[in-house]
Amino acid sequence: MPRKKLKDANNVSLNITSQIKDTILTDIEIDPVALQYLPSPSEKIIRLNENPDPIGDNIYSPVAGIVNRHTDRVLLKITDTCSVYCRFCFRKEMVGKGAGILSKKEIDTAFNYIATHTEISEIIFSGGDPLTLSNKRLQNLISRLETIDHLKIIRFHTRVPMVNPNRIDTGFINIINQCSKAFYLVLHVNHEQEINAPISGMLDKLSRTPAVLLSQSVLLKNINDNITALENLFRALINNRVKPYYLHHPDLAPGTGHFRVSIKKGQQLMSVLRERVSGLCLPTYVLDIPGGFGKIPIDARYIESLDNNAYLLKDHKGQRHTYDDTQASDSSE
Repeated sequence: MPRKKLKDANNVSLNITSQIKDTILTDIEIDPVALQYLPSPSEKIIRLNENPDPIGDNIYSPVAGIVNRHTDRVLLKITDTCSVYCRFCFRKEMVGKGAGILSKKEIDTAFNYIATHTEISEIIFSGGDPLTLSNKRLQNLISRLETIDHLKIIRFHTRVPMVNPNRIDTGFINIINQCSKAFYLVLHVNHEQEINAPISGMLDKLSRTPAVLLSQSVLLKNINDNITALENLFRALINNRVKPYYLHHPDLAPGTGHFRVSIKKGQQLMSVLRERVSGLCLPTYVLDIPGGFGKIPIDARYIESLDNNAYLLKDHKGQRHTYDDTQASDSSE
């Protein structure tokens, strides 16, 4: 079970589950799991291009909890609570601040927004972590969504199963089995070390439901920014019937520069991975364009190298944006 929520000296939420404690295997100063959750003095270094809202959620929020950046789908930030708090989180200025779940009025307004926008076919539960909510509350939310005919897909983005596998209980399995919509579960995992026996057992249970299991990872310096770590992670995932979906380039959240690798290194890693693993193992390497312009694959169609560690990015509408990569902690390597 999660420990009592704490704040560190930088007012960043701090929480570690017993599962995570059992997964830390080496010195916490170098352990690839510990580094994801434990405070570092480097977090006090705020770089000029970092932003409390690095992917522009706020400007696309028509009502509380809803982010409507794309026509056919919305993000619902149902809560600000997580079972654990990742030090590199792009919503670290929002999560764990004590607001908790949206109020009944805010939820009603959010659901009314979805119901009246018939172009919306997919809802993505995020936050905070939606699986910190009880089964009863989740069932009530999903039951309401099932009455919206134009909504076809329910997607959950969650870290909870990987840090508290006991949360995937009979009640939650029944919620998935009984859902009439297409159900997708996107699990956040960054290192093979996180996938031990309790996690494999939990994933086996989930794989026997109608849910489509995907993963998302963040490319993190000194954690998984090498071929061996990424290859082992993605092979472990497909061996457990989870398809690697996204590998995120780190977002420009305040105090996260020590996690950040250069785009060039990320591209090199993906190039080598393509030679070593099957397509099943390969996620899409993506970057969220700062300012709310959306996610793009970081390949030649969407990104062009300029001088002085800068890049020209093209968003999904064809508009171009500059990206300064000089603050990457390995840019001078």
